Amino acid sequence: MRILFLAAGVLALAGLTAATGALAQDAALGKTEFEANCAVCHGMTGQGDGPFAQFIKTEVPDLTGLAAAENGTFPAERVAEIVDGRAEVGGHGPRDMPIWGQEYNRQAVEYYREVWRVQDPAAIVRSRVDALVAHLETLQKP
Repeated sequence: MRILFLAAGVLALAGLTAATGALAQDAALGKTEFEANCAVCHGMTGQGDGPFAQFIKTEVPDLTGLAAAENGTFPAERVAEIVDGRAEVGGHGPRDMPIWGQEYNRQAVEYYREVWRVQDPAAIVRSRVDALVAHLETLQKP
């Protein structure tokens, strides 16, 4: 019985380590997404000070305080909904931020389906958004 508990503990630890590695990989991929698509407005550190921010009619939000605004819990699903276009950004008037879910979907259909023979562009879109959200979580202030 003791061996069974020990084996279960080892498997749980291995799963946690694998999950942590996957999250780190997602965050690394998300950093690439962020730098390519978001930093121009939000800045490299996510503080809303990108070189294009001065041309936006509304204040570009500081993304480093999202968890603090939610009592220390990063609102990953809400952030994903804003990034992919399922949710509007309240109080900001017209949507200045591109709806990346639509753009990723267009890219997935045009590129991934032809080049990589991937038949589920929605899965590609979701993985890119999830990676971006994972990176944004790493930018949070304590």
